[in-house]
Amino acid sequence: MSSQLTATPRDIPLQNLYQLLQPITSSKASFNNWGQSFYCAPLAIFEPENEFQCELILELARREGKSVKAAGVGHSPSDLACTNEYMLRTTKLNRLLEVNVEKHYVVAQGGITLHDLHAQLGVYNLAMTNVGSISDQTLAGIITTATHGSGIEYGVISTHVIGLTLLLANGTRVFCSRNERPDLFIATICGLGATGLILSIQLEVEPAFRLKEIQESMSFDDFIHRFDKLVYSAQHVRFWWFPASDTVRCSYSDRSKEPKNPVGGWWWHTFLGYHVTQLFLFIARYFLFLNTWISHYTCWLIKKQTVGVDDSHRIFNVDCRYPQHTTEWAIPFEEAQCCLSELRNWLEKESEDPNGIRPHVPVEIRFSAPDNIWLSPSYGQRTCWIGIVQYKPYGFNVPYRRYFSGYESIVARHRGRPHWAKAHYLQPDQLRELYPHFDDFRRVIEAVDPKGLFRNEYIQRHIFGLPVSGRIFRLRQL
Repeated sequence: MSSQLTATPRDIPLQNLYQLLQPITSSKASFNNWGQSFYCAPLAIFEPENEFQCELILELARREGKSVKAAGVGHSPSDLACTNEYMLRTTKLNRLLEVNVEKHYVVAQGGITLHDLHAQLGVYNLAMTNVGSISDQTLAGIITTATHGSGIEYGVISTHVIGLTLLLANGTRVFCSRNERPDLFIATICGLGATGLILSIQLEVEPAFRLKEIQESMSFDDFIHRFDKLVYSAQHVRFWWFPASDTVRCSYSDRSKEPKNPVGGWWWHTFLGYHVTQLFLFIARYFLFLNTWISHYTCWLIKKQTVGVDDSHRIFNVDCRYPQHTTEWAIPFEEAQCCLSELRNWLEKESEDPNGIRPHVPVEIRFSAPDNIWLSPSYGQRTCWIGIVQYKPYGFNVPYRRYFSGYESIVARHRGRPHWAKAHYLQPDQLRELYPHFDDFRRVIEAVDPKGLFRNEYIQRHIFGLPVSGRIFRLRQL
Protein backbone atom coordinates (compact mmCIF):
# COMPACT_ATOMS: atom_id res chain seq x y z
CA MET A 1 0.00 0.00 0.00
CA SER A 2 1.31 3.46 -0.89
CA SER A 3 1.47 6.33 1.56
CA GLN A 4 -0.91 9.23 1.02
CA LEU A 5 1.91 11.54 1.96
CA THR A 6 4.54 10.41 -0.53
CA ALA A 7 3.67 13.13 -3.07
CA THR A 8 3.76 15.96 -0.53
CA PRO A 9 7.52 16.15 0.22
CA ARG A 10 8.36 16.48 -3.48
CA ASP A 11 6.29 19.68 -3.64
CA ILE A 12 8.03 21.42 -0.74
CA PRO A 13 10.57 24.10 -1.72
CA LEU A 14 14.10 23.30 -0.57
CA GLN A 15 14.28 26.21 1.87
CA ASN A 16 11.02 25.12 3.49
CA LEU A 17 12.35 21.58 3.68
CA TYR A 18 15.34 22.83 5.66
CA GLN A 19 13.01 24.69 8.02
CA LEU A 20 10.80 21.66 8.58
CA LEU A 21 13.83 19.48 9.38
CA GLN A 22 15.58 22.01 11.61
CA PRO A 23 13.71 21.00 14.84
CA ILE A 24 14.75 17.35 14.44
CA THR A 25 18.34 18.08 13.42
CA SER A 26 20.78 17.27 16.21
CA SER A 27 23.08 20.08 17.31
CA LYS A 28 25.85 17.51 17.82
CA ALA A 29 26.68 15.89 14.49
CA SER A 30 28.85 13.05 15.79
CA PHE A 31 28.26 9.41 16.59
CA ASN A 32 30.05 6.78 18.68
CA ASN A 33 29.05 3.16 18.86
CA TRP A 34 28.44 1.67 22.31
CA GLY A 35 31.76 -0.15 22.37
CA GLN A 36 33.61 3.14 21.79
CA SER A 37 35.49 1.54 18.90
CA PHE A 38 33.98 3.43 15.94
CA TYR A 39 33.25 7.12 15.46
CA CYS A 40 31.84 9.22 12.65
CA ALA A 41 30.88 12.85 12.00
CA PRO A 42 27.90 12.84 9.60
CA LEU A 43 26.93 15.91 7.61
CA ALA A 44 23.73 15.94 9.66
CA ILE A 45 22.00 13.75 12.23
CA PHE A 46 18.21 13.74 12.19
CA GLU A 47 16.00 12.41 14.98
CA PRO A 48 12.51 12.07 13.51
CA GLU A 49 9.48 11.63 15.75
CA ASN A 50 7.03 10.43 13.09
CA GLU A 51 6.99 8.77 9.69
CA PHE A 52 6.28 11.96 7.76
CA GLN A 53 9.54 13.43 9.05
CA CYS A 54 11.29 10.30 7.78
CA GLU A 55 9.86 11.02 4.34
CA LEU A 56 11.18 14.58 4.53
CA ILE A 57 14.67 13.34 5.37
CA LEU A 58 14.69 10.99 2.39
CA GLU A 59 13.39 13.76 0.15
CA LEU A 60 16.25 16.06 1.20
CA ALA A 61 18.78 13.27 0.62
CA ARG A 62 17.42 12.61 -2.88
CA ARG A 63 17.62 16.28 -3.82
CA GLU A 64 21.14 16.72 -2.48
CA GLY A 65 22.48 13.39 -3.71
CA LYS A 66 23.36 12.11 -0.24
CA SER A 67 22.98 8.70 1.35
CA VAL A 68 20.99 8.08 4.54
CA LYS A 69 22.00 5.60 7.21
CA ALA A 70 19.49 4.58 9.86
CA ALA A 71 21.00 4.06 13.31
CA GLY A 72 19.45 3.11 16.61
CA VAL A 73 21.39 3.04 19.87
CA GLY A 74 24.66 2.19 18.09
CA HIS A 75 25.29 -1.14 19.77
CA SER A 76 26.87 -2.79 16.72
CA PRO A 77 30.60 -3.31 17.42
CA SER A 78 31.46 -2.30 13.85
CA ASP A 79 31.00 0.65 11.50
CA LEU A 80 27.68 -0.75 10.23
CA ALA A 81 25.86 2.34 11.56
CA CYS A 82 28.53 4.87 10.58
CA THR A 83 28.37 7.35 7.72
CA ASN A 84 29.94 10.58 6.51
CA GLU A 85 26.65 11.72 4.98
CA TYR A 86 23.16 11.74 6.57
CA MET A 87 22.26 9.74 9.69
CA LEU A 88 18.69 9.04 10.75
CA ARG A 89 18.44 8.11 14.44
CA THR A 90 15.39 5.94 15.12
CA THR A 91 15.35 6.21 18.92
CA LYS A 92 12.17 8.36 18.96
CA LEU A 93 10.34 5.96 16.64
CA ASN A 94 9.84 3.63 19.56
CA ARG A 95 6.15 2.92 20.06
CA LEU A 96 4.26 -0.34 20.36
CA LEU A 97 1.52 0.09 17.75
CA GLU A 98 -0.62 -3.04 18.02
CA VAL A 99 -0.98 -6.05 20.31
CA ASN A 100 -2.91 -9.18 19.35
CA VAL A 101 -2.93 -11.47 22.39
CA GLU A 102 -5.07 -14.16 20.74
CA LYS A 103 -2.92 -14.48 17.61
CA HIS A 104 0.36 -13.96 19.49
CA TYR A 105 1.83 -11.07 17.55
CA VAL A 106 2.62 -7.41 18.07
CA VAL A 107 3.45 -4.52 15.74
CA ALA A 108 6.15 -2.13 16.90
CA GLN A 109 8.14 0.71 15.42
CA GLY A 110 11.67 -0.21 14.45
CA GLY A 111 13.34 2.09 16.96
CA ILE A 112 11.91 0.48 20.08
CA THR A 113 14.61 -1.08 22.26
CA LEU A 114 14.23 -4.65 23.44
CA HIS A 115 14.27 -3.44 27.06
CA ASP A 116 11.20 -1.30 26.36
CA LEU A 117 9.58 -4.04 24.31
CA HIS A 118 9.98 -6.57 27.15
CA ALA A 119 8.32 -4.17 29.58
CA GLN A 120 5.39 -3.43 27.27
CA LEU A 121 4.90 -7.08 26.34
CA GLY A 122 4.81 -7.90 30.04
CA VAL A 123 1.70 -5.73 30.45
CA TYR A 124 -0.10 -8.15 28.13
CA ASN A 125 1.51 -11.26 29.61
CA LEU A 126 3.53 -11.82 26.42
CA ALA A 127 7.22 -12.36 25.70
CA MET A 128 9.68 -12.77 22.86
CA THR A 129 10.43 -16.42 22.09
CA ASN A 130 14.21 -15.99 22.17
CA VAL A 131 16.54 -13.12 23.08
CA GLY A 132 20.27 -12.55 22.76
CA SER A 133 22.72 -11.73 25.52
CA ILE A 134 21.63 -8.07 25.68
CA SER A 135 18.45 -6.07 25.19
CA ASP A 136 19.93 -2.62 24.61
CA GLN A 137 19.52 -2.78 20.82
CA THR A 138 16.58 -1.60 18.77
CA LEU A 139 14.21 -4.12 17.27
CA ALA A 140 15.07 -3.03 13.71
CA GLY A 141 18.77 -3.37 14.52
CA ILE A 142 18.53 -6.98 15.60
CA ILE A 143 16.28 -7.84 12.65
CA THR A 144 18.52 -6.35 9.95
CA THR A 145 21.58 -8.21 11.28
CA ALA A 146 19.89 -11.57 12.02
CA THR A 147 20.95 -11.31 15.65
CA HIS A 148 20.52 -14.53 17.61
CA GLY A 149 19.91 -15.94 21.05
CA SER A 150 20.86 -19.51 21.87
CA GLY A 151 19.11 -22.81 21.38
CA ILE A 152 19.90 -25.40 18.71
CA GLU A 153 16.20 -25.68 17.84
CA TYR A 154 15.54 -21.93 17.85
CA GLY A 155 16.19 -19.71 14.85
CA VAL A 156 17.73 -16.25 14.78
CA ILE A 157 15.35 -13.54 15.95
CA SER A 158 14.56 -12.55 12.36
CA THR A 159 12.74 -15.87 11.91
CA HIS A 160 9.99 -14.54 14.19
CA VAL A 161 9.20 -11.58 11.93
CA ILE A 162 5.80 -11.91 10.25
CA GLY A 163 5.76 -8.70 8.20
CA LEU A 164 7.43 -5.32 7.72
CA THR A 165 6.41 -1.85 6.63
CA LEU A 166 9.24 -0.11 4.77
CA LEU A 167 9.88 3.37 3.44
CA LEU A 168 11.71 2.84 0.17
CA ALA A 169 14.34 5.05 -1.40
CA ASN A 170 11.82 6.62 -3.79
CA GLY A 171 9.56 7.66 -0.91
CA THR A 172 6.90 4.98 -1.27
CA ARG A 173 5.69 2.98 1.69
CA VAL A 174 5.24 -0.78 1.22
CA PHE A 175 4.31 -3.82 3.29
CA CYS A 176 6.15 -7.09 2.75
CA SER A 177 5.95 -10.59 4.19
CA ARG A 178 6.64 -14.16 3.12
CA ASN A 179 3.48 -13.96 0.99
CA GLU A 180 3.59 -10.33 -0.17
CA ARG A 181 6.76 -9.13 -1.94
CA PRO A 182 8.62 -12.14 -0.48
CA ASP A 183 12.00 -11.34 -2.04
CA LEU A 184 12.01 -7.88 -0.48
CA PHE A 185 10.95 -9.40 2.85
CA ILE A 186 13.65 -12.09 2.88
CA ALA A 187 16.27 -9.54 1.83
CA THR A 188 15.23 -7.11 4.55
CA ILE A 189 15.09 -9.41 7.60
CA CYS A 190 18.85 -9.65 7.30
CA GLY A 191 19.40 -6.65 5.03
CA LEU A 192 21.80 -4.42 6.96
CA GLY A 193 19.41 -1.50 6.40
CA ALA A 194 20.18 -1.48 2.68
CA THR A 195 16.70 -2.22 1.33
CA GLY A 196 14.81 0.64 2.97
CA LEU A 197 13.89 2.27 6.26
CA ILE A 198 11.98 -0.11 8.53
CA LEU A 199 8.97 1.78 9.88
CA SER A 200 7.22 -1.07 11.71
CA ILE A 201 7.70 -4.75 12.43
CA GLN A 202 5.03 -7.40 12.95
CA LEU A 203 6.65 -9.83 15.36
CA GLU A 204 5.55 -13.26 16.53
CA VAL A 205 5.52 -13.53 20.33
CA GLU A 206 4.22 -16.06 22.85
CA PRO A 207 2.64 -16.12 26.32
CA ALA A 208 5.07 -14.87 28.95
CA PHE A 209 7.21 -17.60 30.50
CA ARG A 210 9.91 -18.13 33.04
CA LEU A 211 13.18 -19.94 32.52
CA LYS A 212 14.96 -22.17 34.98
CA GLU A 213 18.70 -21.88 34.41
CA ILE A 214 21.26 -24.30 35.76
CA GLN A 215 24.92 -23.28 35.54
CA GLU A 216 27.90 -25.52 36.20
CA SER A 217 31.60 -25.59 35.36
CA MET A 218 33.59 -28.39 33.75
CA SER A 219 36.92 -28.96 32.08
CA PHE A 220 37.35 -28.22 28.38
CA ASP A 221 38.11 -31.89 27.65
CA ASP A 222 34.88 -33.00 29.33
CA PHE A 223 32.97 -30.28 27.47
CA ILE A 224 34.30 -31.36 24.06
CA HIS A 225 33.76 -35.05 24.78
CA ARG A 226 30.10 -34.46 25.74
CA PHE A 227 29.52 -31.63 23.26
CA ASP A 228 26.57 -32.98 21.24
CA LYS A 229 24.77 -34.26 24.32
CA LEU A 230 25.23 -30.98 26.18
CA VAL A 231 23.97 -28.85 23.29
CA TYR A 232 20.72 -30.82 23.15
CA SER A 233 20.31 -31.17 26.94
CA ALA A 234 18.00 -28.13 27.30
CA GLN A 235 15.96 -25.72 25.19
CA HIS A 236 18.48 -22.90 25.51
CA VAL A 237 22.13 -23.89 25.99
CA ARG A 238 25.18 -21.64 25.95
CA PHE A 239 28.76 -21.84 27.18
CA TRP A 240 31.48 -19.47 28.34
CA TRP A 241 34.99 -20.80 27.85
CA PHE A 242 38.01 -19.60 29.87
CA PRO A 243 41.00 -20.90 27.85
CA ALA A 244 43.73 -19.93 30.32
CA SER A 245 41.91 -21.86 33.06
CA ASP A 246 40.88 -24.76 30.80
CA THR A 247 37.35 -24.31 32.14
CA VAL A 248 33.94 -24.04 30.49
CA ARG A 249 30.94 -22.54 32.28
CA CYS A 250 27.75 -24.23 31.05
CA SER A 251 24.27 -22.76 31.07
CA TYR A 252 21.13 -24.86 30.52
CA SER A 253 17.73 -23.13 30.48
CA ASP A 254 14.25 -24.59 30.12
CA ARG A 255 10.77 -23.16 30.44
CA SER A 256 9.48 -23.48 33.98
CA LYS A 257 6.43 -22.71 36.13
CA GLU A 258 8.46 -22.62 39.33
CA PRO A 259 8.36 -19.40 41.38
CA LYS A 260 11.00 -16.75 40.71
CA ASN A 261 14.34 -17.35 42.37
CA PRO A 262 16.93 -15.07 40.75
CA VAL A 263 20.64 -15.70 41.29
CA GLY A 264 23.15 -13.00 42.10
CA GLY A 265 23.92 -10.30 44.61
CA TRP A 266 25.58 -6.92 44.81
CA TRP A 267 28.77 -8.04 46.57
CA TRP A 268 29.56 -11.08 44.46
CA HIS A 269 28.40 -10.00 41.02
CA THR A 270 28.58 -6.21 41.09
CA PHE A 271 31.48 -5.35 43.40
CA LEU A 272 33.78 -8.34 42.83
CA GLY A 273 32.49 -9.41 39.43
CA TYR A 274 32.28 -5.96 37.85
CA HIS A 275 34.24 -3.26 39.67
CA VAL A 276 37.18 -5.28 40.96
CA THR A 277 37.48 -7.13 37.65
CA GLN A 278 37.55 -3.85 35.73
CA LEU A 279 40.36 -2.57 37.96
CA PHE A 280 42.37 -5.74 37.29
CA LEU A 281 41.77 -5.41 33.54
CA PHE A 282 43.03 -1.84 33.66
CA ILE A 283 46.24 -2.87 35.44
CA ALA A 284 46.68 -5.71 32.92
CA ARG A 285 46.94 -3.11 30.13
CA TYR A 286 50.48 -2.57 31.43
CA PHE A 287 51.21 -6.13 32.63
CA LEU A 288 49.63 -8.46 30.09
CA PHE A 289 50.51 -11.63 32.01
CA LEU A 290 47.87 -10.60 34.57
CA ASN A 291 45.14 -11.52 32.09
CA THR A 292 45.87 -15.18 32.83
CA TRP A 293 45.41 -14.54 36.54
CA ILE A 294 42.17 -12.63 35.85
CA SER A 295 40.83 -15.71 34.06
CA HIS A 296 41.53 -17.82 37.17
CA TYR A 297 39.94 -15.15 39.39
CA THR A 298 36.80 -15.05 37.25
CA CYS A 299 36.50 -18.83 37.26
CA TRP A 300 36.80 -18.78 41.05
CA LEU A 301 33.92 -16.30 41.27
CA ILE A 302 31.58 -18.58 39.31
CA LYS A 303 32.86 -22.04 40.27
CA LYS A 304 29.75 -23.18 42.18
CA GLN A 305 26.72 -24.68 40.54
CA THR A 306 23.78 -22.28 40.55
CA VAL A 307 20.06 -22.68 39.87
CA GLY A 308 17.92 -19.64 39.11
CA VAL A 309 14.36 -19.00 37.93
CA ASP A 310 13.25 -15.69 36.46
CA ASP A 311 11.34 -14.01 33.66
CA SER A 312 12.65 -15.24 30.32
CA HIS A 313 14.40 -12.07 29.16
CA ARG A 314 16.20 -11.72 32.51
CA ILE A 315 17.70 -15.19 32.08
CA PHE A 316 18.50 -14.69 28.40
CA ASN A 317 20.34 -11.43 29.10
CA VAL A 318 23.78 -11.20 30.67
CA ASP A 319 25.85 -8.22 31.74
CA CYS A 320 27.81 -7.00 28.72
CA ARG A 321 30.15 -5.32 31.23
CA TYR A 322 32.46 -2.79 29.64
CA PRO A 323 33.05 -1.06 26.28
CA GLN A 324 34.85 -3.57 24.13
CA HIS A 325 36.25 -4.84 20.89
CA THR A 326 34.40 -8.00 19.95
CA THR A 327 33.86 -10.29 17.01
CA GLU A 328 31.78 -13.40 16.43
CA TRP A 329 31.50 -15.92 13.62
CA ALA A 330 28.93 -18.63 12.87
CA ILE A 331 30.36 -22.11 12.30
CA PRO A 332 28.47 -25.09 10.83
CA PHE A 333 27.51 -27.20 13.84
CA GLU A 334 29.31 -30.21 12.40
CA GLU A 335 32.57 -28.23 12.40
CA ALA A 336 32.22 -26.83 15.93
CA GLN A 337 34.13 -29.41 17.96
CA CYS A 338 37.05 -29.42 15.55
CA CYS A 339 37.10 -25.62 15.37
CA LEU A 340 37.01 -25.19 19.17
CA SER A 341 39.79 -27.74 19.58
CA GLU A 342 41.91 -25.90 17.02
CA LEU A 343 41.31 -22.61 18.83
CA ARG A 344 42.37 -24.27 22.08
CA ASN A 345 45.61 -25.62 20.57
CA TRP A 346 46.43 -22.19 19.15
CA LEU A 347 45.81 -20.41 22.46
CA GLU A 348 47.87 -23.00 24.35
CA LYS A 349 50.82 -22.28 22.04
CA GLU A 350 50.34 -18.57 22.63
CA SER A 351 50.37 -19.10 26.40
CA GLU A 352 53.66 -20.97 26.15
CA ASP A 353 55.25 -18.08 24.27
CA PRO A 354 56.55 -15.33 26.61
CA ASN A 355 55.44 -12.79 23.99
CA GLY A 356 52.24 -14.60 23.11
CA ILE A 357 48.67 -13.36 23.28
CA ARG A 358 47.04 -13.12 26.71
CA PRO A 359 43.39 -12.66 25.77
CA HIS A 360 40.47 -11.49 27.85
CA VAL A 361 37.76 -13.99 28.76
CA PRO A 362 35.38 -15.56 28.17
CA VAL A 363 34.84 -17.03 24.72
CA GLU A 364 31.06 -17.18 24.29
CA ILE A 365 29.56 -20.20 22.51
CA ARG A 366 25.91 -20.26 21.41
CA PHE A 367 23.67 -22.05 18.90
CA SER A 368 20.83 -21.52 16.43
CA ALA A 369 18.64 -23.57 14.11
CA PRO A 370 18.80 -23.49 10.29
CA ASP A 371 16.79 -20.88 8.40
CA ASN A 372 16.19 -19.78 4.80
CA ILE A 373 17.03 -16.07 5.16
CA TRP A 374 19.40 -15.18 2.34
CA LEU A 375 22.13 -13.44 4.36
CA SER A 376 21.55 -15.09 7.71
CA PRO A 377 24.73 -16.77 9.00
CA SER A 378 22.42 -19.69 9.91
CA TYR A 379 21.18 -20.02 6.33
CA GLY A 380 20.76 -23.73 5.59
CA GLN A 381 22.70 -25.00 8.59
CA ARG A 382 22.64 -25.73 12.30
CA THR A 383 25.00 -23.13 13.68
CA CYS A 384 27.51 -22.74 16.49
CA TRP A 385 28.36 -19.10 17.21
CA ILE A 386 31.79 -18.43 18.69
CA GLY A 387 32.48 -14.94 20.01
CA ILE A 388 35.58 -13.36 21.51
CA VAL A 389 36.14 -10.08 23.33
CA GLN A 390 38.78 -7.61 24.43
CA TYR A 391 37.39 -5.28 27.08
CA LYS A 392 38.23 -1.58 27.33
CA PRO A 393 38.44 -0.94 31.09
CA TYR A 394 37.25 2.57 31.97
CA GLY A 395 37.10 3.20 28.22
CA PHE A 396 40.87 2.80 27.70
CA ASN A 397 41.96 0.92 24.61
CA VAL A 398 43.64 -2.47 24.59
CA PRO A 399 45.49 -4.49 21.92
CA TYR A 400 43.18 -6.81 20.02
CA ARG A 401 44.30 -7.15 16.39
CA ARG A 402 46.66 -10.13 16.78
CA TYR A 403 44.05 -12.02 18.78
CA PHE A 404 41.24 -11.29 16.35
CA SER A 405 43.38 -12.06 13.29
CA GLY A 406 44.42 -15.48 14.65
CA TYR A 407 40.84 -16.29 15.63
CA GLU A 408 39.46 -15.24 12.23
CA SER A 409 41.99 -17.36 10.34
CA ILE A 410 40.82 -20.45 12.23
CA VAL A 411 37.06 -19.91 12.04
CA ALA A 412 37.34 -19.05 8.33
CA ARG A 413 38.95 -22.46 7.70
CA HIS A 414 35.86 -24.03 9.20
CA ARG A 415 33.48 -22.31 6.78
CA GLY A 416 32.68 -19.57 9.26
CA ARG A 417 30.33 -16.69 8.45
CA PRO A 418 30.81 -13.44 10.41
CA HIS A 419 28.05 -11.86 12.46
CA TRP A 420 26.84 -8.95 10.32
CA ALA A 421 26.80 -6.45 13.21
CA LYS A 422 30.47 -7.08 13.96
CA ALA A 423 33.57 -5.95 12.11
CA HIS A 424 34.95 -8.36 9.52
CA TYR A 425 37.10 -8.30 6.39
CA LEU A 426 35.06 -10.28 3.87
CA GLN A 427 34.44 -8.89 0.38
CA PRO A 428 31.72 -9.76 -2.17
CA ASP A 429 33.65 -12.63 -3.80
CA GLN A 430 34.17 -14.31 -0.41
CA LEU A 431 30.60 -13.65 0.72
CA ARG A 432 29.26 -15.06 -2.54
CA GLU A 433 30.94 -18.40 -1.74
CA LEU A 434 29.34 -18.48 1.72
CA TYR A 435 25.85 -17.30 0.76
CA PRO A 436 24.14 -18.97 -2.25
CA HIS A 437 21.65 -16.07 -2.53
CA PHE A 438 24.17 -13.23 -2.21
CA ASP A 439 23.50 -12.07 -5.78
CA ASP A 440 19.74 -12.31 -5.20
CA PHE A 441 20.21 -9.94 -2.27
CA ARG A 442 22.13 -7.49 -4.45
CA ARG A 443 19.47 -7.77 -7.13
CA VAL A 444 16.78 -6.69 -4.65
CA ILE A 445 18.87 -3.75 -3.44
CA GLU A 446 19.52 -2.56 -6.97
CA ALA A 447 15.80 -2.84 -7.78
CA VAL A 448 14.46 -0.89 -4.77
CA ASP A 449 17.40 1.52 -4.38
CA PRO A 450 19.08 1.95 -7.78
CA LYS A 451 20.77 5.22 -6.81
CA GLY A 452 22.19 3.92 -3.52
CA LEU A 453 20.29 6.13 -1.08
CA PHE A 454 20.77 3.60 1.73
CA ARG A 455 24.33 2.53 0.86
CA ASN A 456 26.69 3.74 3.56
CA GLU A 457 30.38 2.91 3.63
CA TYR A 458 29.81 -0.54 5.18
CA ILE A 459 27.41 -1.54 2.37
CA GLN A 460 29.69 -0.11 -0.29
CA ARG A 461 32.64 -2.08 1.08
CA HIS A 462 31.17 -5.48 1.89
CA ILE A 463 28.21 -5.79 -0.49
CA PHE A 464 29.45 -3.89 -3.55
CA GLY A 465 33.21 -4.28 -3.13
CA LEU A 466 34.12 -0.60 -3.36
CA PRO A 467 37.58 0.39 -2.04
CA VAL A 468 36.39 1.75 1.32
CA SER A 469 38.79 1.05 4.18
CA GLY A 470 37.48 -1.01 7.06
CA ARG A 471 39.27 1.31 9.47
CA ILE A 472 38.10 4.75 8.32
CA PHE A 473 35.84 5.09 11.37
CA ARG A 474 38.18 3.46 13.90
CA LEU A 475 38.85 5.65 16.93
CA ARG A 476 42.40 4.38 17.23
CA GLN A 477 44.68 2.12 15.20
CA LEU A 478 45.64 -0.72 17.54
